[in-house]
Amino acid sequence: MSTTAQSGELNAPTLNNPLKYNNTSHLSSLKRPSELNLAHGRILYLEDVSVSFDGFKAINNLSLDIAPGELRCIIGPNGAGKTTMMDIITGKTKPDSGQVYFGSNINLLEYNEPEIAQLGIGRKFQKPTVFEQLSVFENLELALKTDKRVKASVFFKLNSDQKSRLIEVLETIKLEDSLNAQAGNLSHGQKQWLEIGMLLMQEPKLLLLDEPVAGMTDQETHRTAELFLSLKGKHSLIVVEHDMTFIKTISEKVTVLSEGSVLAEGAFDQVQADEKVIEVYLGR
Repeated sequence: MSTTAQSGELNAPTLNNPLKYNNTSHLSSLKRPSELNLAHGRILYLEDVSVSFDGFKAINNLSLDIAPGELRCIIGPNGAGKTTMMDIITGKTKPDSGQVYFGSNINLLEYNEPEIAQLGIGRKFQKPTVFEQLSVFENLELALKTDKRVKASVFFKLNSDQKSRLIEVLETIKLEDSLNAQAGNLSHGQKQWLEIGMLLMQEPKLLLLDEPVAGMTDQETHRTAELFLSLKGKHSLIVVEHDMTFIKTISEKVTVLSEGSVLAEGAFDQVQADEKVIEVYLGR
């Protein structure tokens, strides 16, 4: 494979530094790519990303890469930069410096929030956001990736493929028995699953999930773990959580953030035993 950037693609990563790229300053003048390129085996790259707010460095030379289909857990103390990292990935916050790439060819810093969502990056905040007056079915129907202009919306009718997709998502989030239930009457955990289902209706390639089991019962937490494990491989997931039992259940690789940069990274047991992590976050 040529290492020369073509059609807005990055140079291939080097073996010594898989996140190192060159000649990317001209990307904004090129035609924006329409297809995600995963030839380098990574769906998300952050390299040397920094951002400050009123002199406080919320993100400090942060580098991170996620593989296609990976389920990555992000942990760390409050103020470690976890939310700001997700804000940068989704276009809510622009960094002062660094690079953020979706695949090897899409420079996320050139896009705004709605455009990034259209590219295939979905984000779920801690508090569930669903249309409480509508049914479970109607919430998922509204979330379909369709033409949202007024005329198209007025005359919209589900086709057989869309119906099949909706039923598939209902079964994935295990709400098929609550198809006609009003969303406002669901339990907290069910509302969380419904919102995840709404994201899935958008056919995202990467999902960012912020404290998804906060406030859940033990049973709901267990079912959420099963859901995430079922999504792994079909989607790439970044899960930010404080519930260490939940993290241990779903973790493939854990990244620990502290003061805006990576403190440690590896398997759960490895990270849990790391003296720096114990001192900064886990305690004794």
